[in-house]
Amino acid sequence: MKNLANVAILGASGYTGAELVRLLSRHPGVRIGALTADRKAGEKYGDVFPHLAGLDLPGLVTIDDLNWDQHDLIFCCLPHGTTQEVIASIPRNKKVVDLSADFRLRDLAAYEKWYGHPHRAVDLQDEAVFGLTELYRDEIAAARLVACPGCYPTSALLPLVPLVEQKVISTGNIVIDSKSGVSGAGRALKEGSLFSEVSEAIHAYGVANHRHVAEIDQELGRAAGAPVIASFTPHLIPMNRGMLSTIYVELVPGKSAEDIHATLSGRYGEGEQFVRILPMGEVPATRHVRGTNHALIGVVADRRPGRAIIVSVIDNLVKGASGQMVQNMNLMLGFEETAGLMQEALFP
Repeated sequence: MKNLANVAILGASGYTGAELVRLLSRHPGVRIGALTADRKAGEKYGDVFPHLAGLDLPGLVTIDDLNWDQHDLIFCCLPHGTTQEVIASIPRNKKVVDLSADFRLRDLAAYEKWYGHPHRAVDLQDEAVFGLTELYRDEIAAARLVACPGCYPTSALLPLVPLVEQKVISTGNIVIDSKSGVSGAGRALKEGSLFSEVSEAIHAYGVANHRHVAEIDQELGRAAGAPVIASFTPHLIPMNRGMLSTIYVELVPGKSAEDIHATLSGRYGEGEQFVRILPMGEVPATRHVRGTNHALIGVVADRRPGRAIIVSVIDNLVKGASGQMVQNMNLMLGFEETAGLMQEALFP
């Protein structure tokens, strides 16, 4: 055990914390040294998540009970707006992978606009690396603080960034229609997440002003070298997990849907373990990635000339959250990038 990396998970009583425990339990190089919760501190982890009761895990404690010196890396699965002060209190020689939105936006004015308060750890924001692994692999490997993207941006940016960089599509007419399972709303009791509120229904929310659009615009603008404003609408659908983004794009004159497919296939070739481009004209379903760290992308030529449709699917709790955290941890600690993440999809 002394040769294993020791990690702590802050906010381990939520869905993403439980997914981290599930994934790390099969990681060959990691030991879970601490699990924190607020209201559930003092409880056994198996009592909070009975499906993980067979694992040898520490009990839940408060963050104040932690000894940072005992851990090589800290996972933060805390709510937006609460993580900045916590991470500021962690010694600077400790690596941190954060899942909140607190360090994703490089522009501090944009952060204040979208999250309603000034940034409280400006010096840390300067060193944070945006944690979409396939786009920032080298920077993540050298980073101390990695800010994992949201699940919606992950599903949209994986296909869009290479196309914008290679000038295959127009940046002035990008429409992203995304649908997420209910677990994306978190485990806390909310009226809008009750079974009777979401069952047998689908609804849009955050229309025209969802906070994740700031991440999408930021990364597309970086890829384009100029500001980009995408149209983005998220929807909640009555399933536990999964995310599907249907993306409508306008081709640059002289380009075709086949060029989109070729660009993505070139970017995500054999060297990429978790992103797979389907044969031209095929589209994926969320069940194809359930429980995995994979992203599947399909490209279809629109019947309207000069346009194409891209369908991207991920598991919102894995590639959209905890799996990407582990993928980034692997780079930061020098493990194989795929360690602990190579399970196949659950079916049916």
